[in-house]
Amino acid sequence: MRVDGRDIIVSGSLLQPLHRRTNDILRLTFALVFLVVIVTSSLVTRRDWVALERSISDIVGVLTPTQSNLVYLVYGIAIMALPFVILIGLIVTRQYKLLGAYAAAGLIAILALSITANGIAAPRWHFDLSDRLNTTLSQFLDDPRWIAMLAAVLTVSGPWVPARWRRWWWTLLLAFVPIHLVVSAVVPARTLLGLSVGWFVGALTVLIVGTPALEVPLVGAVRALGRRACTVSALRVVRPAGPGPLVLSADCMDGDSSAVVELYGPNQRSGGALRQLWRFLTLRNDETAPLQTSMRRAVEHRALMAIAVDDLGLSNTRTLAVAALDRGWTLYAHSEARGEVLSRAAPVAAAWTSLRGLHEHQISHGDLRAVAITVSDDTALFGGFGNAEYGASDTQLQSDVAQLLVTSTALWGAEPTVTSAIETFGRDAVLDASARLSKSAMPQRLRQSVPDVKTVMSSARDEVKGQTGADRIRAETITRFSRSQLIQMVLLVALVYVAYPFISTVPAFFSELSTANWWWALLGLAVSALTYVGAAAALWACASEKVNFRNLTIMQVANTFAATTTPAGVGGLALSTRFLQKSGLGALRATAAVALQQSVQVITHLTLLVFFTAVAGASANLSHFVPSTTVLYLIGGAALGIVGTFLFLPTARRWLATAVRPRLSEVAHDLVELASEPKRLALIVLGCGATTLGAALALWASIEAFGGDTSFVTVTVVTMIGGTLASAAPTPGGVGAVEAALIGGLAAFGVPAAIAVPSVLLYRVLTCWLPVFIGWPVMRWLTKNDMI
Repeated sequence: MRVDGRDIIVSGSLLQPLHRRTNDILRLTFALVFLVVIVTSSLVTRRDWVALERSISDIVGVLTPTQSNLVYLVYGIAIMALPFVILIGLIVTRQYKLLGAYAAAGLIAILALSITANGIAAPRWHFDLSDRLNTTLSQFLDDPRWIAMLAAVLTVSGPWVPARWRRWWWTLLLAFVPIHLVVSAVVPARTLLGLSVGWFVGALTVLIVGTPALEVPLVGAVRALGRRACTVSALRVVRPAGPGPLVLSADCMDGDSSAVVELYGPNQRSGGALRQLWRFLTLRNDETAPLQTSMRRAVEHRALMAIAVDDLGLSNTRTLAVAALDRGWTLYAHSEARGEVLSRAAPVAAAWTSLRGLHEHQISHGDLRAVAITVSDDTALFGGFGNAEYGASDTQLQSDVAQLLVTSTALWGAEPTVTSAIETFGRDAVLDASARLSKSAMPQRLRQSVPDVKTVMSSARDEVKGQTGADRIRAETITRFSRSQLIQMVLLVALVYVAYPFISTVPAFFSELSTANWWWALLGLAVSALTYVGAAAALWACASEKVNFRNLTIMQVANTFAATTTPAGVGGLALSTRFLQKSGLGALRATAAVALQQSVQVITHLTLLVFFTAVAGASANLSHFVPSTTVLYLIGGAALGIVGTFLFLPTARRWLATAVRPRLSEVAHDLVELASEPKRLALIVLGCGATTLGAALALWASIEAFGGDTSFVTVTVVTMIGGTLASAAPTPGGVGAVEAALIGGLAAFGVPAAIAVPSVLLYRVLTCWLPVFIGWPVMRWLTKNDMI
């Protein structure tokens, strides 16, 4: 390469790989939004579209038919030639790899608008085209498939062609809107659909195949370095551009013998804007640095921070030049890093002493990975500075201490790291910073640089507790929304979803309530409340009576909310386990207690089901609940097939042996131990039985409230069988399935639908919906009091 009469040797490949820019993501997003707007507006307000187009056309449509045909002729020829001009341009510029994407985008755009119910054909639209000019070339102007194809190939070829060509081509394509209005042909809405489809297909294709980086302005970079006393004699590519900058090593004939040159293209760092925005939206204000409005500002900030730290003698590089180059590129040149990368060979106190020097001048680093720290003459020096801040807040300074705790612990271990940190920063500062030793508070780049970072953070946190005498270190909440808040939000949305079917039956249900006997309804409500006492007693006994029974009973109300708003009731199990953990039980013991309660509940339920079915079978016909022989054969065959599959596949066998079998063994062991404690076993069985029989009694009271006449044994069978069948329903709380199963079961035993339907709805209100709506504030109260 020749610059200002000098020959400069350039070694290494400057070819930059295709990559997905933020521009590509934004283009696809805007194209999708545009497509949704066009489709929605054309379907919802199509009459208004047509009326608006006709009124505008009547105003500006001043051409005679002959003039209109001439305009159609000229523009039609241009539109016909446009895709071939684009194709020739790609071939001339030798973009051969783009031809496949060019053809694919065009064909997909055409097919997308050609698929109908009868196969692939030209679509029929709802717009009136009776006044369309009847010329051959006008067909290309009126056919949305052609417009879609042009928009798709224009979008695909855009990143590879000069900006002037791209602007002229898009201007020509978009000219169809005013041309249609001027010649009084009312079809812009139809062609706008083709434009939106083509733009979306093209944007999706560009995102898949990637876009090229721009030509590297090496001449401007050499001249910028020359103005900073570095006359370049040779350039060597250290790392090609991609997600990060293009890094070169420059040999200088004067001044520094060599320099590191980082060249940022206009799209090299564009992903950083989205990351900054995401951090700003998800993290609290004191956790996020000020937003950098452009890539150039981000580079300048890094260079200025390097100058500030170098003034303190703590930077391992020296800023040489920052310059704006042609075509949107930015140059950042600095000296090579001094010292060796931080390792076990260095003294553990070196990094802590240097970090204290930064903090004394209110400077935070923000990226204290081992690769960003070097050691020279037993002095730790810092590099990077992409996340450094001058005038840092206390939160940012604490984050630095926490990051160095992780990095140092990974190198030297927890004991010498924490000792050195306390000697340098003091007990209180290290204890406050250790609250940030969590996944959410630790930057992802640092977590990825440390092997087994979870164990490292845990050991550092334990060592801080040991050396400071702290009983507990509460994890710092750094996000705008905590995990519990997100869970509650999801549960609330799920509650609205599951409540919708019930809300639709409210008018008819309230009309039936006028005939109900409220004393029976109150009895059903009281029995429903007693079921929570029974469930609490069972879990209390399973937990070896080591938790507060009163709080455990209150938790059962919140448990109903969590179980109802999550499929298969997994939320209730998780809430029970969390409550036991907060009450002092270990994670393993809490999980075992919940598993034991569920096991006894299933055994008790099945035992009662067999007993009451036998009693009811003597006086009632249970054939309604017994599947046909064909169904039984199918169920048996499917069960045998599943068992055979698990026995045949080695992976499935290993899963059964390593994951399922140990848990079943633990439950069986707990059941055997429970059998040796009659009082505790009796309390658990009574509690589980009260839960099952209480639900049946509540349904029986609801039937009596509407004047029904059926036995308690019958209602118990319906409740247990119906609940068992509905438990497999994918809806949260079995909504819909429970109601259908109970109404069908009562009808099978002769209960009229006029009584069964309101009775089941009243039963669900008493046992499900009232506890659910009460459970929401109860759950918030438990959270506020740190019980869950």
